[in-house]
Amino acid sequence: MANHFVLNTGATIPSVGLGTLLGDPAGAVYAAVKAGYRHIDCARAYGSEKEVGLALQKLFQEGVVTREDLFITSKLWNDHHDPEDVRESLNKSLNDLQLEYLYLYLIHWPFRVKKGTSSKEY
Repeated sequence: MANHFVLNTGATIPSVGLGTLLGDPAGAVYAAVKAGYRHIDCARAYGSEKEVGLALQKLFQEGVVTREDLFITSKLWNDHHDPEDVRESLNKSLNDLQLEYLYLYLIHWPFRVKKGTSSKEY
């Protein structure tokens, strides 16, 4: 398996990433990055971005990695598909993750739900 894939833009994405949905996201991110993971997959709907952000800051402060070393993904939840809501959601993720940018921001699922609907209501 390749260490990474080259996207049509020329950017590279690590071929293996760590999802932050379940368990101890902060501990998992910290251990995974120390073990060599360079792709962290987040989403506001997971409810773990603040914890992930704390782990990332600890890794940066300890000099384990720099921000540029990590490919970080997050996702737009289904209740924020209106164009005027996207920036708000992205900024919330960036704030919680304590980051200035993401490499990838996805629409979590390709359907819209009523504003205020959480992932726990499914």
